[in-house]
Amino acid sequence: MVEYKRTLLMPKTNFPMRGNLPQNEPKRQEKWSSEDIYAQVQKRTEGRPLFILHDGPPYANGDIHMGHALNKILKDIIVRYKSMSGYHAPYVPGWDTHGLPIETALTKSGKVKRKEMSVAAFRKLCEEYALKQIDRQREQFLRLGVRGDWWNPYITLDKAYEAQQIKVFGEMAKKGYIYKGKKPVYWSPSSESALAEAEIEYHDKRSPSIYVTFDVVDGKDVLAGDEKFIIWTTTPWTIPANLAISVHPELDYSVVKVNGVKYVVATGLLETLEKELEWERYETVQTLKGSQLEFVQTKHPIYDRHSVVILGEHVTLDAGTGCVHTAPGHGEDDYIVGQKYGLDVLCPVDDKGYLTDEAPGFEGLFYDVANKPIGEKLESVGALLKLSFITHSYAHDWRTKKPVIYRATSQWFASIENFRGELLQAIEEVEWIPKWGETRLFNMVRDRGDWCISRQRAWGVPIPVFYGEDGQPIITDETIEHVSNLFREHGSNIWFEWETSELLPQGFTSIHSPNGTFTREMDIMDVWFDSGSSHQAVLEEREGLQRPADLYLEGSDQYRGWFNSSLSTGVAVTGKAPYKGILSHGFALDGQGRKMSKSIGNVVVPNDVMKQLGADILRLWVASVDYQADVRVSDEILKQVSESYRKIRNTFRFLLGNLHDFNPATDRVEDEDLHGVNLFMLVKLNEVVEKVKKGYEEYNFSSVYHTLHNFCTIELSSFYMDLAKDTLYIEHANHPSRRAIQTVMYETVVKLSKLISPILSHTADEVWENIPNAVEGSVQLSDMPEARSFGDVESLKATWNQFMSIRSDVLKALEQARNEKIIGKSLAASLTLYADDDNYELLQGIDGLEKLFIVSKVNLVKGLNKKVEQAVTFEGIAVFVEAADGETCERCWTVTTTVGSHAEHPTLCTSCAETVQNYYQEEGTE
Repeated sequence: MVEYKRTLLMPKTNFPMRGNLPQNEPKRQEKWSSEDIYAQVQKRTEGRPLFILHDGPPYANGDIHMGHALNKILKDIIVRYKSMSGYHAPYVPGWDTHGLPIETALTKSGKVKRKEMSVAAFRKLCEEYALKQIDRQREQFLRLGVRGDWWNPYITLDKAYEAQQIKVFGEMAKKGYIYKGKKPVYWSPSSESALAEAEIEYHDKRSPSIYVTFDVVDGKDVLAGDEKFIIWTTTPWTIPANLAISVHPELDYSVVKVNGVKYVVATGLLETLEKELEWERYETVQTLKGSQLEFVQTKHPIYDRHSVVILGEHVTLDAGTGCVHTAPGHGEDDYIVGQKYGLDVLCPVDDKGYLTDEAPGFEGLFYDVANKPIGEKLESVGALLKLSFITHSYAHDWRTKKPVIYRATSQWFASIENFRGELLQAIEEVEWIPKWGETRLFNMVRDRGDWCISRQRAWGVPIPVFYGEDGQPIITDETIEHVSNLFREHGSNIWFEWETSELLPQGFTSIHSPNGTFTREMDIMDVWFDSGSSHQAVLEEREGLQRPADLYLEGSDQYRGWFNSSLSTGVAVTGKAPYKGILSHGFALDGQGRKMSKSIGNVVVPNDVMKQLGADILRLWVASVDYQADVRVSDEILKQVSESYRKIRNTFRFLLGNLHDFNPATDRVEDEDLHGVNLFMLVKLNEVVEKVKKGYEEYNFSSVYHTLHNFCTIELSSFYMDLAKDTLYIEHANHPSRRAIQTVMYETVVKLSKLISPILSHTADEVWENIPNAVEGSVQLSDMPEARSFGDVESLKATWNQFMSIRSDVLKALEQARNEKIIGKSLAASLTLYADDDNYELLQGIDGLEKLFIVSKVNLVKGLNKKVEQAVTFEGIAVFVEAADGETCERCWTVTTTVGSHAEHPTLCTSCAETVQNYYQEEGTE
């Protein structure tokens, strides 16, 4: 007796239902490593047009966070897609390795006694630490499945990199863009170093708010001489540095009498000041333009010196009194206006933030501590009108998280002013995604001051400047070339190990040193100058790359960071931006949209996610979100992503399982022999190919994700695969209908695995290995599928889209009948469809309605007027569901009156009996 179960062609595949990604992904990555899949991809695509995504270097310190994961996965998706779509797309990862965090990490460890060792010895420890951090992060990036030249990355401490950075500095100096000057810069007392704008972040700070009077001592025939100017400031510690009061030349100013005392303030702020200073009433004595007050002399409220009234366009009526406290050593606007009037750049604060002897009476006090005694002094001399406290947004050091100050020091600057027009022009020539990025960087460059590029630290690339005996800086083509060559051979540590004479070209002479004695600059360059030079040190230095890069892709904080510094050095050196396109992403937040914080306990760690769920779940999450805005991630969100992954994986498993006996070389059905739903599914697949590739091209990965997810779960799983089961399992192996379905499934699984490969890189490779007769060894060594032409398919699409609408109505009616206990499974049902003329004509032209609706019997009746009461009515069709007549076939589960008509197989329907009789002569064999 034949065991009918064994005559069914059930799915067979080695592709498991469960991915076990945390265990299996590392094994697959080892395989990629042993086969050097990156090199194989590069060899395969050699000779194609280049596409260069230039990696912005993460800082080499600590484990990677979700921002790192988001960034690197996005880059990997793009590079993988490009290498499969006609491009040669090498990817060279990089690391930023200099700067304060590494210095701090070493000194805080307790193992390094910084003050007991030379700068060179300390720098070597910094280098060792950085390289260990690189190894640590590289392992984690590799675990994400990011494909690249990981064992030949670019590192900012590499000799060749430093050599090229020196050349960038030299070229900018040659063009007159580099200068040394004393001017106010962001200064971090906690780091004891100048900071760039990119190293500033803003936090709330509570500060004193004081109104102070300056007595007029010479009215210059404009004022009577018994008036007092009122200034307002939230930095009382800068009062000792005051040298002037700025007023706007075009604003109106009033002399007002309050309780017998005359004050000078901006007319437009009188009402505000009346409330703020609690004046019961005031009398306006005189009104005049700010320009008339120029050169009026006032007395400094604490010291025996004058503070002159000067004109400044920076004065506004936004706050204060319209009379602006001006300390050229402690403010950018103050410095600029002070230069016009020849004021000294007085800065009575040292590197650590303590007042010096240039602030008599307060020397030795930390600037923030000095606020109170300075306020008390002002009160004692009758100059303090009001003291209160405000909480406002204030600049902080992004590393130490402590407040910074503006402080005038002698620093090296890159003059943005000298080539600002070129920078703005270059910005307009770049493609920006999202578009607002162009406006953001344009405004930053338009409004920014000169770039302070020197730092008073040990761990970084030294500024390659020599000084003559007269103190003049020496930067020549000869010295730059020589230092660059020395760094390329020995590394930059020699700057701190060798004598100055050994660092100069042999026989070097200069008019600045008639005796041949030279010294050297001991400041290092801003780390943003390091990473901002990567277009020269990587894209120009490395064979096989090119400048400008096609794309820079980083977080939105890099508009003021790497995008900005790269643009400045790139335009300075080449006249052009170092990138053709900029793509930025948002920040990773928790599920409630909050910033991740250890103190809150809401940090999602990539390593933990990969151990629990796998890297492909993280990669699918990245593809699913609108990454150009801030994105949310939490255990619950990742659980939802895991469910989506499960559905996609199960779709692949079904496709693979039903191709176990399919050979495309011999079993494939030609296009002209495909029709109906099979041809419709290939047309739908074609649409998916086009839409997915468009999404990749536009960097719209959420469109890619949703297109693939919906096709897998709705059109394949819920429709095509569901109705295909009967044919695939029940018909004999070579049945034309079965081979037609397999033909569609084979093309579908091949194309889907390619389309999804840039995102689910591990899973796509696993799928590829299980496709019968797949040509390439890895899906990564294949190209994206091309959209195929099927001729005029509009009528086919119209027919089947209309049918899908009808099918949806039928399924609703079946569900209702199931709830009413009329039927159990849908195969137990018989349908009578009452259709209007259009629907009747459409359904009559479709073969196999029973299989399409997955029922045992379908009766088609023309005309809605013949419907019966029990029918469920929809637009254009009514569906009557009843239990099918007959018995259930033991093999196919169809309910039919033909069961028992075959003598040898009495429990089978006619179709199954013939199949078994013709193709299964012995028990369970074909």
